[in-house]
Amino acid sequence: MKGNLLYEGKAKQVFMVTEDPDALILSYKNDATAFNGEKQAVFQGKGRYNNLISSAIFTYLQTNGIASHFKQQLNDTEQLVEKTTIIPLEVVVRNIAAGSITRRLGIPEKTAFTSPLLELYYKDDQLGDPIINDEHARLLTDATGTNLATIKQMALQVNEKLQPFFQQVGLALVDFKLEFGRNAQGEIVLADEISPDTCRLWDLTTGEKMDKDVFREDLGDLIEVYDAILQRLEAVK
Repeated sequence: MKGNLLYEGKAKQVFMVTEDPDALILSYKNDATAFNGEKQAVFQGKGRYNNLISSAIFTYLQTNGIASHFKQQLNDTEQLVEKTTIIPLEVVVRNIAAGSITRRLGIPEKTAFTSPLLELYYKDDQLGDPIINDEHARLLTDATGTNLATIKQMALQVNEKLQPFFQQVGLALVDFKLEFGRNAQGEIVLADEISPDTCRLWDLTTGEKMDKDVFREDLGDLIEVYDAILQRLEAVK
């Protein structure tokens, strides 16, 4: 079933599927990176946690009407997805100020926004994934104004679904990054992954950071934190 390696990124390998040219296999790695690859480490078992958590989130979103590339979880570290052409944009939705926005705009950390704040970043490692506006996005990608409106609407819908999803397991969804792609039919669907690598999650009771910031800021054991998230999600299945 698994064909040739098509692409390898910081956190995943992408394989072709021999029986289906419109499908891919995502294989999650144990690697962790931060600050555009300046900080790197390997955590045994991390790929399993990212795959299982991302699979649970995509399954939940699909049952709640959000179209994505996700087809099924294959095993502990791999999932079957629909082949998409990724639009080189990172869409960040922020509910609470944290991370780069606090440094860039001087907004104190933990400041809650009255409504979600949506930002676009150009997906280019060499440029450091710069923040851009809609006009830049249309110039740098093949996304039209209508495409951007669709992407933004879907991103906000994901936020509406994920906030209560995480609240039920005692976590605040601070912010998160999404990527989108076009499938074989030309439809825009949610792609990539959604995991503690791409979301900021804070414990509702203690305020403890429970995401990749644990690695970024040397706050504790990353695997223990990811295991705690998975256990909470499995407890409410």
